[in-house]
Amino acid sequence: MLEMTRDRFEELVSKALDRIPPELTRVMDNVAVFVEDEPPADDPELLGLYEGTPLTERGEWYAGVLPDRITIYMGPTLRYCETQEDVVDEVSVTVVHEVAHHFGIEDARLHELGWG
Repeated sequence: MLEMTRDRFEELVSKALDRIPPELTRVMDNVAVFVEDEPPADDPELLGLYEGTPLTERGEWYAGVLPDRITIYMGPTLRYCETQEDVVDEVSVTVVHEVAHHFGIEDARLHELGWG
């Protein structure tokens, strides 16, 4: 397994978020991004997770709710990747994948687009 400090991994997540085009980040709403060491025990290979209500499903009822949550998991990412460069690439793909869920894009479409 590759070794990387938590600070460095969080920096990679931050840089991946910074690469999202401004026209998209301007419309992201009520979403927070976190880094966790490990995913839930029932899905130990999970690299990232979006939890919330996608923008496409929000209606007049959507008010006063907790922020959506995007979590990027460090442990499985480091176990999955062979090089530091692989980690940079995988973090970028995972961040884009989870942000896309915030915009209502489903897994099947993300796989078609190469962000699976």
